Amino acid sequence: MNFWERFVKNKRAYCSLKIFGTIFFISLFADFIANDKPILIKYNEQLYFPIFENIYETEFGGDFETFTDYRDLYITQKIESNGWIIWTPIKYGADTINYELPAPAPTPPTLENILGTDENGRDIFARLIYGLRISMLFGLILSVLSIVFGVIIGGIQGYYGGKIDLIGQRFIEIWSGLPLLFIIITIADFISPSFLSLLIIMLLFSWISVSSLVRTEFLRVRNFEFVSVAKIMGASDLRIIFKHILPNAIISTISTFPFLVAGSIVALSSLDFLGFGLPVGSPSLGELLSEAKNNLEAVWIGLTIFFTLSIILISLLFIGDGLREANSRER
Repeated sequence: MNFWERFVKNKRAYCSLKIFGTIFFISLFADFIANDKPILIKYNEQLYFPIFENIYETEFGGDFETFTDYRDLYITQKIESNGWIIWTPIKYGADTINYELPAPAPTPPTLENILGTDENGRDIFARLIYGLRISMLFGLILSVLSIVFGVIIGGIQGYYGGKIDLIGQRFIEIWSGLPLLFIIITIADFISPSFLSLLIIMLLFSWISVSSLVRTEFLRVRNFEFVSVAKIMGASDLRIIFKHILPNAIISTISTFPFLVAGSIVALSSLDFLGFGLPVGSPSLGELLSEAKNNLEAVWIGLTIFFTLSIILISLLFIGDGLREANSRER
């Protein structure tokens, strides 16, 4: 029974992987689920794809040379009188404000806004699905890059040992002691935080845990007989590392991947909650947390973000446990 078969046999972990994968897959198509622009318009026998392009309203018989507001009843009637419109299931984008609320924002769930609105009148479901896409992509990209850098640095330390390992460990001890939050706050005074800048800053620290794990595995495996035989037979260092040592270390590293993703999502959400994350107004899980804190009477906001984060993080933890269990059985 191989590693994957052992993982699949763990029903809790496998179901969690399906749940996480489904949520991530759906979030990738957020633009086709929640958007204030239609997917497809047929007008005067011509097809338009507003979801991919900006179109002036004069194209649909409007009066002004401005981008079309498809929620404008006047424009909608113009289009439908000479064609048809295919809308997304939710007719709100992440920043679309509902100006026809029955009460002052935030408002509770209705058929129009199935998860209610926030304090600015924006649809919570729309902001949630866009925020999930940003947070999950951030977590996955950061975790992959962390593993790449961690494997490279930890592998060099563990394989060569000696002064390289000693100097590397002292550097890591100093580097890991730097306060990440204070660094981000300081940098935020000079540049406007963005997806890319936050990714780079957090990558500078997130590889350390992976590096330590890989270093330990390399130190253990490099003294095995098959490595010594490979050296005697004249195999190069790169061949020994990639063919004989790395395959043994990579399984242990993969087991930490879900925990890295979970930590990355929590870190980004925390920064957004504190106001040092993505640009103000960006849809994010941390921003919804802040909305819930500022509007305690709007319980639907708090419940939405609570259950969303709980499902995502618990799924990742179960996946991580399943990978570790499958790895331990292999050993």
